[in-house]
Amino acid sequence: MIVNKDLPQCPVATTVGIIGNKWKLLILRNILTGPQRFTDLLNGIENISKKVLTENLRSLEDDGILNRTVYPNEIPLKVEYSLSEMGETLRPIFAVLTDWGNNYKDFIKNASDE
Repeated sequence: MIVNKDLPQCPVATTVGIIGNKWKLLILRNILTGPQRFTDLLNGIENISKKVLTENLRSLEDDGILNRTVYPNEIPLKVEYSLSEMGETLRPIFAVLTDWGNNYKDFIKNASDE
């Protein structure tokens, strides 16, 4: 985890800086259901490349949002990603994002029905 990170003064800017790209949000969405292996994430997130997935997983791990667990005695090597204690605090944010997204979809549907 990066300890002496230069963070914006604005808390919203801090949050957006840590989780605010499309890929990180989708990675977190999937990991919220439980620990995920790299291949599970790769298959579960449409159009993400291995390189982009790797970069975003490392960034979330560096920021203390994800834990990376390596099981060295398994062949092939097993690696799982899960939410850290800090990552778990994102659950209410994702619940609100889900509710808002569903409400917006209903809004668009109702607007097109008029």
